[in-house]
Amino acid sequence: MNFRSQLARAETLNDSMLCVGLDPDPAKFPGSWKDDASRIFDFCATIVDATRDLVLAYKPQIAYFAAQRAEEQLERLIAHIHRVAPEVPVILDAKRGDIGSTAEQYAREVFERYRADAVTLSPLMGFDSIEPYLAYEGKGTFLLCRTSNPGGADLQAQRLSNGDRLFEHIARLAQGEWNRSGQLALVVGATFSAEIERVRELAPTLPLLIPGIGMQGGDAAATVRAGWRADAGGRTVAPIVVSSSRAILYASRGDNFAAAARAAAQATRAELNRARLPA
Repeated sequence: MNFRSQLARAETLNDSMLCVGLDPDPAKFPGSWKDDASRIFDFCATIVDATRDLVLAYKPQIAYFAAQRAEEQLERLIAHIHRVAPEVPVILDAKRGDIGSTAEQYAREVFERYRADAVTLSPLMGFDSIEPYLAYEGKGTFLLCRTSNPGGADLQAQRLSNGDRLFEHIARLAQGEWNRSGQLALVVGATFSAEIERVRELAPTLPLLIPGIGMQGGDAAATVRAGWRADAGGRTVAPIVVSSSRAILYASRGDNFAAAARAAAQATRAELNRARLPA
């Protein structure tokens, strides 16, 4: 099953557009696990077990694991997700961007070592920096387009000679000539709903990964209205993967952290789903 089909299946099965970002910070772990990096797998697996029927995807951020020398725990975590929630795809948030044999090695890392279903990439080095990932048939590749950080505009909002802003040019390429195998998707931050709508206009069918709700302050309802599209029968034709991390992971620092994470995920899923309904 290819990544787009995985998304569609998970959206239907779990009635969800919510992606839980797995950004483990041992300093925020509950109780006796606090500051214990050896508990990264245990913490994240507990969150997965508590939310696996509520989500469209999981998005582990590789830096949170690598900084703690926890890459082996990341491997175990992705294997755990595939085992307990086989219908839920895993997006490895790595933001890789390089060319040639180096890109080939990064692609091996993502899809062979970690066995992720999709990855985030920087497109600024051009198509040849993306192509090695597309050799993995059926895998998804999310290109950074209009990111949620304030400094994203330093480059992404710059005008090209044809009048397009850089993020608009990336969206056109991803929808068009770069998307030779149908594996491309885009990252657009929830803090810029007008830009989400513009990217959706330029890339009417691509999946959009939208971080920035929750602690970053993005408006969940505005995000859905700007990015999600359905056909006349209400079936999704342009999926969105709306990511929340800290607001779910650290909903409680107590022994009830798993139950609190589940409650936060349920509330966020419900808020996103309500926005799909006609006003």
